Amino acid sequence: MLRFLVRRVLGAVITLLIISAVTFMLFYSVPRDPARLACGKLCTPETLELIRHNMGISDPLPLQYWHWLTGIFLGRDYPGFGHCDAPCLGYSFVNREPVLATVMDRFPTTFSLGIGAAVVFLVFGVGMGMIAALKQGKPVDKIASGASLVASSMQIYFVGTLALYFFVYQWHIMDQPGYTPLSDNPGAWFSGLLLPWLVLALIFTANYTRMTRSQMVETLTEDYVRTARAKGLSQRSVFFRFAWRGAMGPIVTIFGIDLGVLFGGAMITESTFSLQGIGMLAVKSVITSDLPMLLGVMVLTASFVVIANIVVDACYALIDPRIRLA
Repeated sequence: MLRFLVRRVLGAVITLLIISAVTFMLFYSVPRDPARLACGKLCTPETLELIRHNMGISDPLPLQYWHWLTGIFLGRDYPGFGHCDAPCLGYSFVNREPVLATVMDRFPTTFSLGIGAAVVFLVFGVGMGMIAALKQGKPVDKIASGASLVASSMQIYFVGTLALYFFVYQWHIMDQPGYTPLSDNPGAWFSGLLLPWLVLALIFTANYTRMTRSQMVETLTEDYVRTARAKGLSQRSVFFRFAWRGAMGPIVTIFGIDLGVLFGGAMITESTFSLQGIGMLAVKSVITSDLPMLLGVMVLTASFVVIANIVVDACYALIDPRIRLA
């Protein structure tokens, strides 16, 4: 198991290096004047020249990337702006703050949104899928399958706008969405994120319902499940001890990827409900052409996905010991 995890971690490090290098090259080689973009709209000639000096525009592109990469481990000075302590993902010349500090300030909002929505869609999606598989061909199965098909075709910005209009502004049965730190007021934290959780989880719930149902139906036809039934085991034992465990592998894999993506920022949901998370930060960085911030968000988002994949691989190895040999 240890050897298995070491291989996955080394592969993750190489993957992140490749992603960061490709992203850096695209952001800093494609624009005609990356310093001009990083400077923002209200840019003076003096500030532009200072940013060119800090970004090392005159250096070859591989050397620029090397300076950025070493800054992650050693920190980096930005004359005229300040010192960026390690780990340093760059310095935003738009808001004059280190990129990592800005992202970590937004991360609790995104983390709370992602975790809450994941709990909702995992519980309801997997639960409904298992019930549909257990009642295959019956009205419950048809209703669950039909509802998941309708829900999966909806868009978050449409559902979110309708939910805001009816549940908040018209019927007043839910609080205005917003983020309050959990340590400050748990009740306000929960009520402010409840509607975004439900809206974000709607499409995921539909997808997990269909996925769980198909995996369970397929697993129930496996030879080892039929053997368990032939030995006289109860329907509950066959369903939960054998079929459920065999069907969870692909679901755990997809869940890890989805969770990593959510931690990287649910842009549409955060924009719909005006939540100041990483997704909203990425949108604003695009609008202001904040290249260092965009690069930092991209690298951190990729890191979340890669870390989630390592956790999934570990869980998958526990579910199926044969994976450890891969």
